[in-house]
Amino acid sequence: MSKPPIAAKRPHPHEIHGDTRPDDYYWLNQKNDPDVIAYLTEENHYFEEMMAPLAPLQQELYDDMKRHLPDVEESPPAQHGPYYYYWRINPDQQYKTYYRQRAANRSELDESREELLLDVNVLAWGDQYIDVSTVSVSPDHTKLLYLENRDGSDRYTLYIKDLSLDRLIGTPIPNVFIGSSTAWNLSATALYYIEVDAAQKPYRLIRQSPNHPNGEILYEEPREDQSLELSTSQSGQYLFLNSSSKTSSETHYLNLADPKASLTLFQKRRPGVLYTLEHWNDHLLCLTNDGAQNFEVLWAPLEDPRPEALTPLIPHQAERYVETLLPFSRGLVVMGREEGLSQVWIFKDSHMNRISWNEPVYTALPRFNRDYDAREVLIQYESLVTSPTDFAVDLDTDAKTLVRQDKVKAYDAQAYRQLRLWATAQDGTPVPISLVGRSDAFREPHPLILYGYGSYGTNADPRFDVRRLPALDRGVLFAIAHVRGGSEMGYPWYQNGKLLKKRNTFTDFIDVAEFLVNAGYTLPHRLAAQGRSAGGLLMGAVISMRPDLFQVAAPGVPFVDVITTMLDASIPLTTLEWDEWGNPEDAEHYHYMKSYSPYDNVRAQDYPHLYVTTGLNDPRVGYFEPAKWVAKLRDKKTDQNQLILWTHMGSGHFGSSGRLPRLWESSRELAFILDKIITPNNPLSL
Repeated sequence: MSKPPIAAKRPHPHEIHGDTRPDDYYWLNQKNDPDVIAYLTEENHYFEEMMAPLAPLQQELYDDMKRHLPDVEESPPAQHGPYYYYWRINPDQQYKTYYRQRAANRSELDESREELLLDVNVLAWGDQYIDVSTVSVSPDHTKLLYLENRDGSDRYTLYIKDLSLDRLIGTPIPNVFIGSSTAWNLSATALYYIEVDAAQKPYRLIRQSPNHPNGEILYEEPREDQSLELSTSQSGQYLFLNSSSKTSSETHYLNLADPKASLTLFQKRRPGVLYTLEHWNDHLLCLTNDGAQNFEVLWAPLEDPRPEALTPLIPHQAERYVETLLPFSRGLVVMGREEGLSQVWIFKDSHMNRISWNEPVYTALPRFNRDYDAREVLIQYESLVTSPTDFAVDLDTDAKTLVRQDKVKAYDAQAYRQLRLWATAQDGTPVPISLVGRSDAFREPHPLILYGYGSYGTNADPRFDVRRLPALDRGVLFAIAHVRGGSEMGYPWYQNGKLLKKRNTFTDFIDVAEFLVNAGYTLPHRLAAQGRSAGGLLMGAVISMRPDLFQVAAPGVPFVDVITTMLDASIPLTTLEWDEWGNPEDAEHYHYMKSYSPYDNVRAQDYPHLYVTTGLNDPRVGYFEPAKWVAKLRDKKTDQNQLILWTHMGSGHFGSSGRLPRLWESSRELAFILDKIITPNNPLSL
């Protein structure tokens, strides 16, 4: 068996605030250095060698995952003008194909002809990686734009297709941001898009004719700590350009009926104030946290759309977090959180009617809604045991009608059980846990995979995943720790897990793990930790703080070199992150970040088994962060546990793009985890 790769040490001390941080592996950030590629390639070879004995288990897990996949994956047909639009992944295909049918209502679809709009499988021919992040049909239904990327970065190319001619028109537009970055005007004579700068930050809004090679710059963000996001009102009447950081925002808007309209600023940014706009009938809606920690909804008449004209529509309630507004001509749909779960309300007659569900944990979100005048809102519902299920909710009666459900093969939901549990954090805060397993796996301690994220206010909601079933079917429990830093319990839940309160995220995860052990659900030698990106930071921090609590950890694309990255403004998106982690140019933030940054806290101690992954073209977490971390761990750790690193040499932050390659990567990670918590030295029988 080969020895693990040993990266060369090239001293590179960082000095700031009178403190010196040694960084012997700083040289690994030079992507074009042949020595760097040689080292990553050597790590990949070692990874393959270490994983070779698990090839039969991986194949078994992959086959198990694959046999649960539905023959066809699809979205529900969603009304948009005279058509219903949807996508489908056909049998033996890797990517989505987009369609539409002309119909006045859902009952006519069976008799309507299907029209092919875009087949991503054709675009992908011959390429290892492709991602189509946005597909948008023009308001007159004659053109389609889509964003395409082939290297895993956030830099996409915009293409326009004439649907009547079934061919591309105009010139491809490069350097468009990955998402929330495109819009049409009402007459489809112009499109709007957000361009990225050299650091892949969305910073400039451009208006351009589909047939013209040059565009008109409408707005360029002058501040390096702000990024742009584009949206069209649900009514299709207004364009909203939101410029924001994590703590403040301002929105410009224009009327899409005027092809030459200029932007109007609604309200200048103020420290600590976030707001977004929407349009509902004859009013402009404003969702804001100004004096309302969990956000409230204000409105102003269109004839006087000034901040001074705003009056309350949905007042603030401390126990209800309002996140998003979805207006229809017949009613206002509100998305948010209550009782630690996602919720959907229909607002009418000055009252919020919450749509009810029957399971203890679930995720319910409006999706695929396109038509402002629709009589129904489409809501996708799922849980840890219920596959994604689409309901049409009548906006007049609130009645729910089942539209479709993912048909999971070889699966009986009744064989599984899910629970909502609560751990107590070190400071006495109750922390929610979502737990699922086979019904007979709750009688005694079992192997358990604990997942966490806990950053940016992003929620780790309880969702269904066929990739989890092979583990559950082998008696493994799966749990989500809803730690602070997300917003599961409201916006303050996020605020109490960021900046100088970031350590709450890590200690919450540890407290959840200890609760699961003390409550008899698992044991430390049967416990795995799993998280990606900022969740990879979580993994790095907790195994540094409590390596004895976990048998194995799987940090994916982990953000582990916090200070070095936050000091380097040339790295994509760094300046946008200062409101999340802090700016280490400030001494207080520097020393606090140093107290938990995984790379800076590698020490001579035992660590769990580690399965680390990254992507060479990742603009969000540079490949060099996990590469440096692994190199330092190899030098310092005192155990004989496995430590392996896989670098995807042709993709970025999200791994492979095809559904089966993604499944293969998931089965490989799961094989490593199960080998450590079940076989061969940890048999399931106790």
